[in-house]
Amino acid sequence: MKNILVLFICLLGSLGASGQIIYEEFNSTKLGESRRLKIQLPRNYDSNTEKVYPIVVVLDADYLFEPVAGNVDYFSYWEDMPESIVVGIMQGDTRYDDCSYDETNYFPADKGADFFEFIGLELIPHIDKTYRTAKFVIAVGHDFTANFINYYLYKDPPLFNGYINLSPDLAPGIDMSLPERIPHVKSKIFYYLATGTDDIQGLMETAEELNTSLKGLKSDTFTYFYDNFEGATHYSLVARGIPNALEKIFAVYRPISKKEYTDVLMKTETPIHEYLKEKYKTIEDLFGLTNPIRINDFIATGRASEKRKQLESLKEIAELAKKQYPDSVLGNYFLGRYYEESGEPKKAMRTFQSGFDKEEVDFITVDLLLEKADKIRTDFGY
Repeated sequence: MKNILVLFICLLGSLGASGQIIYEEFNSTKLGESRRLKIQLPRNYDSNTEKVYPIVVVLDADYLFEPVAGNVDYFSYWEDMPESIVVGIMQGDTRYDDCSYDETNYFPADKGADFFEFIGLELIPHIDKTYRTAKFVIAVGHDFTANFINYYLYKDPPLFNGYINLSPDLAPGIDMSLPERIPHVKSKIFYYLATGTDDIQGLMETAEELNTSLKGLKSDTFTYFYDNFEGATHYSLVARGIPNALEKIFAVYRPISKKEYTDVLMKTETPIHEYLKEKYKTIEDLFGLTNPIRINDFIATGRASEKRKQLESLKEIAELAKKQYPDSVLGNYFLGRYYEESGEPKKAMRTFQSGFDKEEVDFITVDLLLEKADKIRTDFGY
């Protein structure tokens, strides 16, 4: 199992290499010293000049950067999450001072307070100014640094939108004050916590206690995920936690899957075209991204509308498809199907015929459109 995990991390590292890697020495006024940053830009960052990208901030980047960057590159390649800018802070031996806290109130103190301000007041503004960023930022930390990222939840508003806590070594009292603080956070927060059955005993117990407190919270703005990986150690849980966290945080971003089609589209009481528009409105609201509706999602919602006889949704989806993909057969096919089901065969025939010179999509071929038009002509004698 260890060999498989090592190989997996290596593969992810090689995937990350396909993105653009930048090393930077950042001179910090707050820290009074320079810090080395490792930044991965998305594959097509330079060519997509109008596109903006969420940020993933990685503490302990000396060993966490590659698995995080590799997973981000892999998931975004398959559209399971948006392409993102990964910013790693190289810490090495400074991680303990960076994450230091006061022994009375257990909040960042001395170098820890400086590091806290470095990230919030220098690093994130620098990344926003230098690159095209969306207003969605995730932080990733492991043990000491996982504890540290939680302090940003006590800011109003919190600095980060997502928190990936891998076996956090929590400061005293955080496990009690954090569940009290979260219901007062007004902005949308994604929070992921992971441990393993072979994790360091004290850390696993603390994670389980925190999970007990967090899973019962009632808040419309707090989305919580927890994993306790069977057989995972303090270090191997990282390779399992990172992809799980990204998959869960960006669940709404993914293309409509077979499961979503079966369990949601075929059962929802919401009109299917409204469900489609709401999905992309949610993506815009959560992640600051105004993405065009995917062809996959047009096909899924169009087929569901056909099967459920939601004719108004079928028409709306067809009109949306014609606007977003005017050179494809998508709009012609679903609008033709709308006219067929609405008892207007002549309009259906003409709509199918008018797609003869357009780009084919998935199962919707020009031959299929012409076959449907010919069948209507034969059936009705046009």
